[in-house]
Amino acid sequence: MRNILAISGNKKHPSGSLARNRKQEVLIGVLFASPAILGFFIFIFIPMIASLIISFTDYALVNKMQFIGLDNYAGLFNGSDPFFYKSLGVTTYYVLLSTPLCLLFAFSMAVLLNNDSIRGKAVFRTIFYLPTLIPVVASSMIWLWLFNPDMGLINTILRALHLPTGMWIYDENTVIPSIVIMSLWTTGGTMIIFLAGLQGIPRQLYESVELDGGNAAHKMFYVTIPLMTPTIFFNLVMGLIYGFQVFAQAYIMTEGGPNNASLFYVFYLYRTAFKFSKMAKASALGWILFIVIALLTLVVFKTSKDWVHTEGGK
Repeated sequence: MRNILAISGNKKHPSGSLARNRKQEVLIGVLFASPAILGFFIFIFIPMIASLIISFTDYALVNKMQFIGLDNYAGLFNGSDPFFYKSLGVTTYYVLLSTPLCLLFAFSMAVLLNNDSIRGKAVFRTIFYLPTLIPVVASSMIWLWLFNPDMGLINTILRALHLPTGMWIYDENTVIPSIVIMSLWTTGGTMIIFLAGLQGIPRQLYESVELDGGNAAHKMFYVTIPLMTPTIFFNLVMGLIYGFQVFAQAYIMTEGGPNNASLFYVFYLYRTAFKFSKMAKASALGWILFIVIALLTLVVFKTSKDWVHTEGGK
């Protein structure tokens, strides 16, 4: 009996080795994740804190930085700078117009390319996805030529068909719809996400609808759309975030014109910072945009419980 107790007393408790293994795993995980963590703090978190501090100063690259409190924010909201509300309105108009149209277009293309009766689906999927691989500068130059009212391909085709032509991005009434048309060309990534969601829907559900005498419309509204709401929700949030940050089109194609009709918010921020060297004001603009996007995303998340369905219910 004594020998048995002595042997059992010399054994190491297994929980101690498990704890050491757990610590080693955590240490190795942190070690491998440290480049990403350091990159986040150095290139994102610290610059964000610095921009927040600068937004409460009068820093403009050529003067000594002084603390002025909320003067930059007050100057934007009190209407002393007319371009603030102009850029916010232009961007909101673009988001309200482009986001639903891009979602509808991408979803429609995904439904078509998910149809088994279509031959060469892989080829068409590649064709519709390729524009997303083109750099935004190159695609902007292509659409700058397409929208040319004199030599552009769009007006040339319209003249050949004896249809009325337009000024497109050179008219303040049509510049935003023209840029929205351009954005439809780069919805290939959204289409691929929709396509992945569609392929995850069980075929048995469609067969059940057919057995009950349902048609294609019943399949769409009672099976496809309800089960695709999580994917629609994801693409909606990403579309809203991207829409409020649109920049390259205004910078390359319109320079905010004509008559500031395409003065997008981020382009106005860029112009404030790097053309007029008002870094403090630009930092305030950036934080206002951050708060607007955060609040809008929060609203979408809060309302999603009423229309986003999962396998277990709402």
